[in-house]
Amino acid sequence: MPKRWSPRRTVTLRRIRVMTCAVALVLASCLTFAFTARKSVALDVNGDTRYLTTYATTVSGLLREQGVDVKTHDLVKNTGDGTLVDNDVVTVKSAYQTTITIDGQQMPFWTVADSAEQLLDFFEQNEVAASRITVDIKNVYNQLTGGMVINADGPVTVIADGKTSIAPNGKLPAASILDSKGITLGKDDRVSVQKDGGKTILRVQRVTYGDKTETVVIPYTTRTVLDGTLDPGARRVDMAGENGEKKITYRVTYVDGVPVDTTQTKEVVTKTALDEVVAVGPEKVEVPDDDAGNGDADADEGTGENGGDTAGDAADTTGQQPGSEPTQQPSAQPSAEPTQQPQPTQQPSAEPTQQPTQTPTQQPQPTQKPQPTQQPTQQPQPKPTQTQKPKPTQKPTQQPTQPSTPAEDCRLCRPSASAAQAYAAGAAAQYGWTGQNWTDLVKLWNRESGWRWNAENPYSGAYGIPQSLPGNKMAAFGTNWRNDAAVQIDWGLSYIAGRYGSPMKAWEHSERVGWY
Repeated sequence: MPKRWSPRRTVTLRRIRVMTCAVALVLASCLTFAFTARKSVALDVNGDTRYLTTYATTVSGLLREQGVDVKTHDLVKNTGDGTLVDNDVVTVKSAYQTTITIDGQQMPFWTVADSAEQLLDFFEQNEVAASRITVDIKNVYNQLTGGMVINADGPVTVIADGKTSIAPNGKLPAASILDSKGITLGKDDRVSVQKDGGKTILRVQRVTYGDKTETVVIPYTTRTVLDGTLDPGARRVDMAGENGEKKITYRVTYVDGVPVDTTQTKEVVTKTALDEVVAVGPEKVEVPDDDAGNGDADADEGTGENGGDTAGDAADTTGQQPGSEPTQQPSAQPSAEPTQQPQPTQQPSAEPTQQPTQTPTQQPQPTQKPQPTQQPTQQPQPKPTQTQKPKPTQKPTQQPTQPSTPAEDCRLCRPSASAAQAYAAGAAAQYGWTGQNWTDLVKLWNRESGWRWNAENPYSGAYGIPQSLPGNKMAAFGTNWRNDAAVQIDWGLSYIAGRYGSPMKAWEHSERVGWY
């Protein structure tokens, strides 16, 4: 019996065809992904190379897949541009901390160099003068820094105790080279590696200590007291001042006989300073001209034939004085009005008014003279100098706190732009970024911050030499990221390596869109 086609059967067959197409598409996609995402890469971890097959798309994904623990300052780079591609080579080098000196400033430095010679070469590759850089070996017997090979490619010139010798095998740590020369180090002796032209120099500097004592004069202070028995403006020395003395002991550090550091260890006052006491007379009281004029007018009122006319003249006189204060004019007018009516009372008091007019100028002054109130305020003026004397005790408390903030866990604190670039030159060369890469890095951070450690964008809040946004992202490389240019540079180089792969590509991106 032939099959009958029905609408229901048609819908079922259509669904089967759609599902078959979907499954075929998924299988094709999976096969395509399997062939394209599968990569053959080489992973080099501290010289141990492994060839792997992986589906990871990023370098960090490959390292997690292989269980490679990468520390903050470890160097990770690949031959690609940050993404993982077929036949890529990923290199991981564990960093260790040594000590370098840049332009006389000593600082810790994280490096992956195989020798002190190579570390110095990192700086030279980016055109930093060798005379600016020194590798300091704090403890030559330490397995981390003292175990660093001095020169893997040639001999080493050894300078110690004023003598120069050659160690033909430079592929040894400092301790082995010095032992072969019979050089014994003291506890605090300094060992450093420098380059002079084509020579690698291993230098030993002897550190000794000595004490030095000096006598310092303590100047006396002057106290001023008010003495009412003295004439105004007069001065009298009641007690002569006498300087004191104190002895200060210093501990001096000598490097090869040259003093390089002085630290105060003791301070003793051997003679106390005696204050000078000076007595001064009260300030001279000046009577306003209006009072003197009114006094003459009062005298004229008592002696004149017509008291009213005299009082009127006095009132006119006070009115003509442009410098008189308005508070004195009312005092003259009331005295003029009563003198016109009670004339009999004014004439008998002619003589008494002369005597009070003299005494009020001196004794009634408490009602109008501010001098007695000013003199007590002037008398304590020397006392504030005594209360301000504790300022020297405030300075020592402030001086230690100022360097403590940037110096706490700080390697390259608040450097000049030149010193920051010198540090970055050596750090960037460890990534292999020399030549055009270094040139583009200088241009990039010139544009971003001018190589200023405290550069801050007022709009976005980006901070530091690499303009990290936000700035606290740099805390992974050091807690004092606000003041430490080494932290900022280390973070910036790591960011460029992970995001762009090289400064050249970061600069290209910045040129195209204005940021990186």
